[in-house]
Amino acid sequence: MQQGLLTFAEHSAEQINQLLQLAKDFKANPANYSQVLAGKSIVGLFEKPSLRTRVSFDIGINKLGGHFVYLDCQDGQLSGRETLKDIGGNLACWADGIVARVFKHQTLLEIGAGADVPVINALCDLYHPCQGLADYLTLSEAFGELKGLKIAYVGDGNNVTHSLMIVGAILGCEVRAICPEGYFPDPAMVAKAEQLAAQSGGKISVSSKVEDMHGVDVLYTDTWISMGDNTKLEQIEQAFMPYQLNMQQFNQSGAKYVLHCQPAHRGQEITSELMDSGYSLLLQQAENRMHAQNAILISLFK
Repeated sequence: MQQGLLTFAEHSAEQINQLLQLAKDFKANPANYSQVLAGKSIVGLFEKPSLRTRVSFDIGINKLGGHFVYLDCQDGQLSGRETLKDIGGNLACWADGIVARVFKHQTLLEIGAGADVPVINALCDLYHPCQGLADYLTLSEAFGELKGLKIAYVGDGNNVTHSLMIVGAILGCEVRAICPEGYFPDPAMVAKAEQLAAQSGGKISVSSKVEDMHGVDVLYTDTWISMGDNTKLEQIEQAFMPYQLNMQQFNQSGAKYVLHCQPAHRGQEITSELMDSGYSLLLQQAENRMHAQNAILISLFK
């Protein structure tokens, strides 16, 4: 497999900062990059439906002069009809790259084993690297210097949390995951982020204490129930409601801004009052998905 992007865990701070600068330059001067993907086709392989991921990749690839081919897996699973390695190999016969939004990280590895074109992780169970880069692009625009920035992720420890911690650890940020007991991020992902933070001067912490969100620069949350999880809201609402981001929590935290990768469930993990306030960077964050993803594509194909 040619170089792609699956996790960011092996990237250096210099490489990530270069991508952030590239994203900013594309955002400011898109015409300079309008032929990067000229004559190239990128397949979007989606086990899970999407709004932001699908549209931002489709329009972003078009802005780079490329062609996006969307493949919707109606049964929600790629495996079964043929091996994932064969799927990757066949797609690589025609496409110049593969963007895959899947349930399992292993799926990406097996597709990549058969494909000799770049594979980009558009979401899996362990990572959401494109979202992570967009998050730090947004924070860079809001705060300037990222090293030493204090971020509190509040809610369900998931793939978004993992990428937020990993990229933040590489960049020297302090990332606190504040989650209900039983909903902490994956211990292996936390250990990896701690290792990276030790090298950069950053800091990673995990707790269930709501008060640990105090004294941070930005608050971040995500849906309490991830897509594909059939858990009923009533089963978890009591555990999660103390972690809801609302104006009172925000004011007590001392944070300047709030982030949410969306889709947001108003009145659950975040209130409309906070989501629609001047403290919200949600739409800027959503827009930056395209710019961050295009920086990744430019770096792979230019």
